Amino acid sequence: MKQLLQQLINGISLGSIYALIALGYTMVYGIINLINFAHGDIYMMGAYVGFALTTFLKLGFLPSLLISMLVCSILGVVIEKVAYKPIRNSTRIAALITAISVSLFLQYIMVYFVKPDTRTFPEVLKSRILTLFNGKIIIDIKNIYIILITIILMMSLQYIVHKTKVGKAMRAVSLDKDAAELMGIDINKTISITFAIGSALAGAAGVLVGVYYNTINPLMGAGPGLKAFVAAVLGGIGIIPGAVFGGFFLGMTETLVSAYGGSVFKDAVAFSILIIVLLLKPNGLLGKTVKEKV
Repeated sequence: MKQLLQQLINGISLGSIYALIALGYTMVYGIINLINFAHGDIYMMGAYVGFALTTFLKLGFLPSLLISMLVCSILGVVIEKVAYKPIRNSTRIAALITAISVSLFLQYIMVYFVKPDTRTFPEVLKSRILTLFNGKIIIDIKNIYIILITIILMMSLQYIVHKTKVGKAMRAVSLDKDAAELMGIDINKTISITFAIGSALAGAAGVLVGVYYNTINPLMGAGPGLKAFVAAVLGGIGIIPGAVFGGFFLGMTETLVSAYGGSVFKDAVAFSILIIVLLLKPNGLLGKTVKEKV
């Protein structure tokens, strides 16, 4: 029982990372029906920005986190303007190929400039172990930081989407783009803001991963990016609570599978669950027949 609790705590930390990245996928899909496969590489860029700020400028954890989010939000807007806006009215396959191309471009431009070597992330948060049940459950203070920051960012996103003018515009565009435009909503501005917010969350996830695992590399975005996409689909892509649920569900599932002797099969289990969910409930676990978008 205590091992189960220990692994659930670890799974929540991993799930927090997946959830932050999955939110970007689901927001962009909810607005323009695009699967942004470059999103995982924006997360990688966030990790490297955090690395540069903490290593060369000697900034602390919080300033590095905020600046990384800002840089990634700008990067997300630039990618949308340069790569996605010109093909917005093209076929789905054109958008998909473009997204994959942007992903590969970001990966290998970083390989060119920073080399493919793994870098060690500075220890900006000191490890401190908390023990429960006479030492049978161990919690690193970093886990608590990751979970708290994730909750704060998710609550902030919910506030923006449901309580602000920008959020209302995003929800209007996701429901009916043409009607929203007729009502005076600036479609291009709304889409850019969506990319900015989603990319900022991915940047935050990149810094948190660097702090938690202490290593980063230019190809680190491919695996978690794909897993976050799976998480978004599991919960119901286009639905913000679905992305959060899918991220935590996938994180805890992976951790439990690894803990009970199946670390080699954790990816297979994750994608098997995805296939089963899509066969039984194609709109995702929290999806409805009529999609409840962003």
